[in-house]
Amino acid sequence: MAAEAAGQTGVIWTLRESSDLNVNLVRFEAGGGVGEHINDEVDVIFVGVSGTGSVRTNGEECSLSAGTLVLVRRGTRRSTLAVSEGFSYLTVHLRRGPLQIEREAR
Repeated sequence: MAAEAAGQTGVIWTLRESSDLNVNLVRFEAGGGVGEHINDEVDVIFVGVSGTGSVRTNGEECSLSAGTLVLVRRGTRRSTLAVSEGFSYLTVHLRRGPLQIEREAR
């Protein structure tokens, strides 16, 4: 599936058949990725599918390539970065509730 997605970036596939798990196939070209953020809700497993890239957690860089796995605990500051063209990975975590929109602090 990742090979068939040439040219597509971001989430290119999502598991829809599970009420318990959220699984996404994510793909980026070299230099692309997901900016730094904190997920306070669930632990996330990253599984390398193709190409090479990295998952940065609390300032520590973990290499991610086909067949490697990185566990990111909830509450951890994280980001991803594609090093090669066609970098793709799966994210797997418990399904969470609907997104919450928070009001700005005044």
